[in-house]
Amino acid sequence: MQLPLQITFRDMPPSEALETAIREKAGKLEQFYDHIMGCRVVVEAPHQHHRKGKLYRVRIDLTVPGAELVVNRSPADHHAHEDAYVAVRDAFDAARRQLDGLVARQRGEVKNHEAPPFGRVMNLVPMEDYGTIETPDGREIYFHRNSVVNAEFDKLESGDEVRFAEELGEKGPQASSVQLVGKHHPV
Repeated sequence: MQLPLQITFRDMPPSEALETAIREKAGKLEQFYDHIMGCRVVVEAPHQHHRKGKLYRVRIDLTVPGAELVVNRSPADHHAHEDAYVAVRDAFDAARRQLDGLVARQRGEVKNHEAPPFGRVMNLVPMEDYGTIETPDGREIYFHRNSVVNAEFDKLESGDEVRFAEELGEKGPQASSVQLVGKHHPV
Protein backbone atom coordinates (compact mmCIF):
# COMPACT_ATOMS: atom_id res chain seq x y z
CA MET A 1 0.00 0.00 0.00
CA GLN A 2 1.16 3.46 -0.81
CA LEU A 3 -0.55 4.90 2.27
CA PRO A 4 -0.34 3.27 5.70
CA LEU A 5 -3.30 1.26 6.93
CA GLN A 6 -5.64 3.38 9.08
CA ILE A 7 -7.60 1.65 11.84
CA THR A 8 -10.15 3.51 13.96
CA PHE A 9 -12.20 2.22 16.91
CA ARG A 10 -15.41 4.09 17.76
CA ASP A 11 -17.58 3.73 20.85
CA MET A 12 -15.27 1.00 22.10
CA PRO A 13 -11.77 0.78 23.56
CA PRO A 14 -8.91 0.04 21.14
CA SER A 15 -7.88 -3.61 21.01
CA GLU A 16 -4.36 -4.66 20.04
CA ALA A 17 -5.52 -8.19 19.26
CA LEU A 18 -8.31 -6.94 16.98
CA GLU A 19 -5.92 -4.47 15.34
CA THR A 20 -3.49 -7.35 14.66
CA ALA A 21 -6.31 -9.39 13.07
CA ILE A 22 -7.26 -6.39 10.89
CA ARG A 23 -3.64 -5.93 9.78
CA GLU A 24 -3.43 -9.63 8.83
CA LYS A 25 -6.68 -9.42 6.81
CA ALA A 26 -5.50 -6.23 5.06
CA GLY A 27 -2.19 -7.92 4.27
CA LYS A 28 -4.03 -10.83 2.63
CA LEU A 29 -6.05 -8.38 0.54
CA GLU A 30 -2.82 -6.73 -0.57
CA GLN A 31 -1.34 -10.11 -1.51
CA PHE A 32 -4.39 -10.78 -3.65
CA TYR A 33 -4.44 -7.32 -5.30
CA ASP A 34 -1.15 -5.48 -5.02
CA HIS A 35 -2.44 -2.18 -6.45
CA ILE A 36 -4.27 -1.11 -3.27
CA MET A 37 -3.25 2.49 -2.64
CA GLY A 38 -4.92 2.94 0.75
CA CYS A 39 -7.10 1.14 3.26
CA ARG A 40 -9.15 2.64 6.10
CA VAL A 41 -10.96 0.41 8.58
CA VAL A 42 -13.46 1.65 11.17
CA VAL A 43 -14.79 -0.72 13.83
CA GLU A 44 -17.59 0.53 16.04
CA ALA A 45 -20.03 -0.81 18.57
CA PRO A 46 -22.98 1.56 18.17
CA HIS A 47 -25.67 -0.63 19.71
CA GLN A 48 -25.80 -0.81 23.45
CA HIS A 49 -29.09 -2.73 23.70
CA HIS A 50 -29.27 -5.32 26.44
CA ARG A 51 -31.66 -7.54 24.48
CA LYS A 52 -29.50 -7.64 21.36
CA GLY A 53 -26.07 -7.35 22.91
CA LYS A 54 -23.26 -5.36 21.31
CA LEU A 55 -23.41 -5.60 17.56
CA TYR A 56 -20.21 -4.46 15.87
CA ARG A 57 -20.21 -2.45 12.64
CA VAL A 58 -17.19 -2.54 10.32
CA ARG A 59 -16.51 -0.17 7.43
CA ILE A 60 -13.63 -0.66 5.00
CA ASP A 61 -12.63 1.98 2.44
CA LEU A 62 -10.19 0.72 -0.19
CA THR A 63 -8.58 3.13 -2.62
CA VAL A 64 -7.46 1.45 -5.82
CA PRO A 65 -6.46 2.95 -9.18
CA GLY A 66 -9.58 4.42 -10.73
CA ALA A 67 -11.98 3.35 -7.99
CA GLU A 68 -12.95 3.56 -4.35
CA LEU A 69 -14.40 0.35 -2.90
CA VAL A 70 -16.54 0.67 0.22
CA VAL A 71 -17.70 -2.16 2.45
CA ASN A 72 -20.11 -1.23 5.19
CA ARG A 73 -21.13 -4.25 7.23
CA SER A 74 -24.00 -3.08 9.39
CA PRO A 75 -25.19 -5.80 11.67
CA ALA A 76 -28.97 -5.19 11.59
CA ASP A 77 -29.97 -8.23 13.64
CA HIS A 78 -27.04 -10.41 12.59
CA HIS A 79 -26.15 -11.90 15.99
CA ALA A 80 -22.89 -13.32 14.66
CA HIS A 81 -21.65 -9.72 14.72
CA GLU A 82 -21.79 -9.75 18.51
CA ASP A 83 -18.20 -10.96 18.04
CA ALA A 84 -15.97 -8.19 16.66
CA TYR A 85 -13.67 -10.73 14.99
CA VAL A 86 -16.59 -12.25 13.05
CA ALA A 87 -17.73 -8.77 11.96
CA VAL A 88 -14.19 -7.98 10.77
CA ARG A 89 -13.92 -11.32 8.95
CA ASP A 90 -17.26 -10.78 7.18
CA ALA A 91 -16.28 -7.24 6.14
CA PHE A 92 -12.94 -8.37 4.71
CA ASP A 93 -14.66 -11.27 2.91
CA ALA A 94 -16.99 -8.72 1.29
CA ALA A 95 -13.98 -6.54 0.37
CA ARG A 96 -12.33 -9.56 -1.25
CA ARG A 97 -15.48 -10.22 -3.31
CA GLN A 98 -15.49 -6.59 -4.46
CA LEU A 99 -11.83 -6.86 -5.44
CA ASP A 100 -12.61 -10.11 -7.32
CA GLY A 101 -15.26 -8.21 -9.29
CA LEU A 102 -12.86 -5.33 -9.97
CA VAL A 103 -10.16 -7.69 -11.23
CA ALA A 104 -12.69 -9.51 -13.44
CA ARG A 105 -13.84 -6.21 -14.96
CA GLN A 106 -10.25 -5.13 -15.54
CA ARG A 107 -9.50 -8.41 -17.32
CA GLY A 108 -12.69 -8.17 -19.38
CA GLU A 109 -14.15 -11.27 -17.75
CA VAL A 110 -17.55 -9.71 -17.16
CA LYS A 111 -20.46 -11.99 -17.96
CA ASN A 112 -22.50 -10.97 -20.96
CA HIS A 113 -26.10 -12.05 -20.71
CA GLU A 114 -27.64 -13.02 -24.00
CA ALA A 115 -30.89 -11.34 -24.86
CA PRO A 116 -33.74 -13.82 -25.10
CA PRO A 117 -34.64 -14.85 -28.63
CA PHE A 118 -37.28 -12.73 -30.31
CA GLY A 119 -39.31 -12.74 -33.45
CA ARG A 120 -42.65 -11.80 -34.96
CA VAL A 121 -45.87 -13.75 -34.84
CA MET A 122 -46.17 -15.08 -38.37
CA ASN A 123 -49.56 -16.76 -38.21
CA LEU A 124 -52.12 -17.77 -35.62
CA VAL A 125 -54.55 -20.66 -35.64
CA PRO A 126 -56.84 -19.80 -32.71
CA MET A 127 -59.23 -22.70 -33.37
CA GLU A 128 -56.35 -25.14 -32.81
CA ASP A 129 -54.58 -23.09 -30.09
CA TYR A 130 -51.23 -22.60 -31.80
CA GLY A 131 -49.22 -20.21 -33.89
CA THR A 132 -45.78 -19.75 -35.40
CA ILE A 133 -43.06 -17.19 -34.82
CA GLU A 134 -40.63 -16.06 -37.50
CA THR A 135 -37.14 -15.35 -36.16
CA PRO A 136 -34.87 -12.66 -37.63
CA ASP A 137 -32.88 -15.40 -39.38
CA GLY A 138 -36.04 -16.69 -41.14
CA ARG A 139 -36.74 -19.81 -39.08
CA GLU A 140 -40.28 -20.79 -38.06
CA ILE A 141 -40.87 -21.66 -34.41
CA TYR A 142 -44.11 -23.35 -33.29
CA PHE A 143 -45.84 -22.25 -30.08
CA HIS A 144 -48.98 -23.37 -28.25
CA ARG A 145 -51.58 -21.26 -26.47
CA ASN A 146 -50.31 -22.58 -23.11
CA SER A 147 -46.80 -21.27 -23.90
CA VAL A 148 -47.96 -17.66 -23.92
CA VAL A 149 -47.20 -15.83 -20.65
CA ASN A 150 -50.12 -14.27 -18.74
CA ALA A 151 -52.69 -16.08 -20.94
CA GLU A 152 -52.41 -13.37 -23.60
CA PHE A 153 -52.81 -15.71 -26.58
CA ASP A 154 -56.07 -14.01 -27.59
CA LYS A 155 -54.33 -10.60 -27.65
CA LEU A 156 -51.70 -11.74 -30.15
CA GLU A 157 -51.93 -10.64 -33.77
CA SER A 158 -49.83 -11.43 -36.81
CA GLY A 159 -46.81 -9.14 -36.90
CA ASP A 160 -46.56 -8.69 -33.09
CA GLU A 161 -43.05 -8.86 -31.66
CA VAL A 162 -42.52 -11.51 -28.99
CA ARG A 163 -39.73 -12.84 -26.80
CA PHE A 164 -39.53 -16.54 -26.10
CA ALA A 165 -37.41 -19.43 -24.90
CA GLU A 166 -36.63 -21.97 -27.60
CA GLU A 167 -36.57 -25.70 -27.01
CA LEU A 168 -36.68 -28.81 -29.13
CA GLY A 169 -40.17 -30.29 -29.46
CA GLU A 170 -41.40 -33.54 -30.99
CA LYS A 171 -41.60 -32.02 -34.48
CA GLY A 172 -38.76 -29.51 -34.30
CA PRO A 173 -38.11 -26.23 -32.54
CA GLN A 174 -40.86 -24.81 -30.38
CA ALA A 175 -41.22 -21.74 -28.20
CA SER A 176 -42.06 -21.64 -24.54
CA SER A 177 -42.58 -18.61 -22.30
CA VAL A 178 -43.78 -16.52 -25.24
CA GLN A 179 -44.22 -12.94 -24.14
CA LEU A 180 -45.64 -10.05 -26.10
CA VAL A 181 -43.13 -7.20 -26.41
CA GLY A 182 -44.99 -3.97 -25.72
CA LYS A 183 -44.03 -0.39 -26.40
CA HIS A 184 -42.38 -0.18 -22.97
CA HIS A 185 -40.50 -3.47 -23.28
CA PRO A 186 -37.76 -3.10 -25.87
CA VAL A 187 -36.21 -6.27 -27.23
